[in-house]
Amino acid sequence: MDWKLELVAVPVTDVDRAIAFYVDRVGFVLDHDHRVSDELRFVQLTPRGSACSIALGTGLIGTPPGSAQGLQLVVPDIEAARDELAGRGLDVGEIDRQPWGSFVYFTDPDGNGWAVQELPPRG
Repeated sequence: MDWKLELVAVPVTDVDRAIAFYVDRVGFVLDHDHRVSDELRFVQLTPRGSACSIALGTGLIGTPPGSAQGLQLVVPDIEAARDELAGRGLDVGEIDRQPWGSFVYFTDPDGNGWAVQELPPRG
């Protein structure tokens, strides 16, 4: 049996601000924005090329905004990824090179923490 992780909830304070951040700054694709009621709104965004999406909204989860940490994206070229994110106006630091991969880090407006990793060569 295959077990696929396809959706991760990310708690935010302002859904519209988060959509703008993830679409305009990070480059995610807005898949769905559905307001079920005044208390429930479901938004799904997907990183280009990913089988896993994130969910934002109101009435979805009870964790505090900014509490999602350790979210990770994997890219084939960390320099190109850093350049793209910085070119979109995202505040990313310098590349952190480790034996287990190269990383850049960013946070969303609520403080949810992301790492972007280029895996080391295998073999």
